[in-house]
Amino acid sequence: MALSDQSWGPAPRVLRAEAGRTLADQAYQQIRNDIVQGVLAPSSKLQPDVLRGRYDIGLSPLREALSRLTLDGLAVSEGQRGIFVAPASVGELLDIGSLRVEFAGMALERSMRLGGDEWESGIVTTYYHLNKLEKQVGRDPKTFGEEWERRNRDFHTALEAGCGSPWLIHFCDILYDQLERYRRLFVAYTEINPATYDEHRVIMELALARKPKAVHHLTVHLNHTTEIIKQRMTEGAV
Repeated sequence: MALSDQSWGPAPRVLRAEAGRTLADQAYQQIRNDIVQGVLAPSSKLQPDVLRGRYDIGLSPLREALSRLTLDGLAVSEGQRGIFVAPASVGELLDIGSLRVEFAGMALERSMRLGGDEWESGIVTTYYHLNKLEKQVGRDPKTFGEEWERRNRDFHTALEAGCGSPWLIHFCDILYDQLERYRRLFVAYTEINPATYDEHRVIMELALARKPKAVHHLTVHLNHTTEIIKQRMTEGAV
């Protein structure tokens, strides 16, 4: 029996539906979210006893979740000292930023060659929801930030979704997580430059027109994001 197109590539890292989750999946999701969102600070120790109480989870699924987080680079194991939230540094930010440019650009270029009507529809829909929110920047900062991150991720994921490679999408997803963690730690969402919104519009229009310049504008956009985070980190002497 031939394998279907869905049978290869990595499994989704973020399980959005409750159905089918194991306890380890749930623990992974909860801890991952708290690391990415800055609730668990960089370099803080992930103490099993504390985490078991915080997330109401058993030791075995917790250990599996922590192991997966270390593989993702969101946590680090330091031998006998235990497991810690990954530290934050300008050097790592620049490395993540440059790789994000490479992989996202590759995914967009492939998507413009291979994507069909469904890909185009996804871009239009996610851009609409993101643009609608960005006009409401005066909302409560925390609520705005949470919703902006979700819609911004949906938009960038839509740009990459037509590339035809589950592995490439997987790597883009990992790098987005890492960059999101830095952005949440160091950037105030109410201070997002309005130019960012224009960049989203231009990228959308060029991508839908299948213009190679879309990749260039995406590169500028992503580099702009990394530079803003770097400036905030430098100001905070991280």
